[in-house]
Amino acid sequence: MTRTADSTPAPPATSDGISQALSLAIHEHRIAPGTRLGEDELSEIYGVSRTVVRAALQTLSHIKLVDIRRNKGASVASPSITEAHEVFEARELLEPRTARSAAKHATSADITMLERHINDEHAALDANDPGRALYLSGLFHTEIARIAGQATITGFIETLIARSSLIIALYWRRESALCEKHAHYALLQALADHNEQQAEELMRSHLVDLHSALDLRERNAHTLSLKDALSP
Repeated sequence: MTRTADSTPAPPATSDGISQALSLAIHEHRIAPGTRLGEDELSEIYGVSRTVVRAALQTLSHIKLVDIRRNKGASVASPSITEAHEVFEARELLEPRTARSAAKHATSADITMLERHINDEHAALDANDPGRALYLSGLFHTEIARIAGQATITGFIETLIARSSLIIALYWRRESALCEKHAHYALLQALADHNEQQAEELMRSHLVDLHSALDLRERNAHTLSLKDALSP
């Protein structure tokens, strides 16, 4: 999302632009789970009509990033502890097999792209921007699914990763809830070597570690105005 010189978001021209901008803000944890997404406020922030904002919120609702309730409006989704377990258990079932397939099909260009994702992720961590790092980590996992050439499963994984970001925002326990550097580099090497079994095993153990790094007992909450969250 581009920014204007006065430090407010440049108005996306379409509902797709707004949904992408809000999705990025949610993934980067600039907007916390449970935050109300008022149509009037978003219309003012982005300089578009409520109709355009409403369409954007409906798009995010379809991928479970936003909850829309009658007479209460829209808010960033807030997964329960039960949902948190289910999301990670689903990832532990789907992504190892996807990693195996990706190891079979990965090209040198794919490996270069994934390495760039890892480097950008850890540059964000070094800059003390864990939300950005988490967003980039999710892209790394999504790209592995894309490399596997499994379009339907990729769609499922994208939704699960979006939910994972919200879960980590709520149940953060320690920085290792972000993907550890060695885990992604080990996966990258297995993909580069076309080692299907190792890629599958590494992905499974990596996701189990990520799941266990969450404290699924207490919620961490913070508040930030929507306008401030959507400004640089």
